[in-house]
Amino acid sequence: MPEFTDSEIHIVAGLLLPIWKRLPNESSRVYRLQTDAGERIVGRKVSAAWVATALETSPSNLSADEAFIALMDGKTIFDLAEGLQLRRVRIMGANRIELTGFTDAMRDRLRAYGLFHEIISWKLRMFVPTDAAGPVILAKVLERYPLARVAERAAA
Repeated sequence: MPEFTDSEIHIVAGLLLPIWKRLPNESSRVYRLQTDAGERIVGRKVSAAWVATALETSPSNLSADEAFIALMDGKTIFDLAEGLQLRRVRIMGANRIELTGFTDAMRDRLRAYGLFHEIISWKLRMFVPTDAAGPVILAKVLERYPLARVAERAAA
């Protein structure tokens, strides 16, 4: 049996706490490594598929105004960090931008950003205003919960 073997692993290193929830749930084990050159690395092991997805061109270069226009058009769905989703819905004859996937802990922060809520059919729903303040409020939301994916809405 050989004394050493070579293998390739992918490590996400650096300041991990701000992006911890975006890392895959496969393993939360933290590795401490030292290269042959003496460089020390602390990070989480990730799969090659996750690395390929992370290195794709990110939709985060979309401005808040462009995102607002795309949402109001109704053909786009935005998946945000931490399981949130933005999409246009039609409620009581009016088009609105609804935020889904929020938790109770997020509610106060989202209200502070300017989102409003309504209880519809015994369910709390949150919306981004569709007036002139909408892009500014959407910018605050996208700054805290960055875009993870932009999807095309399927025809009904």
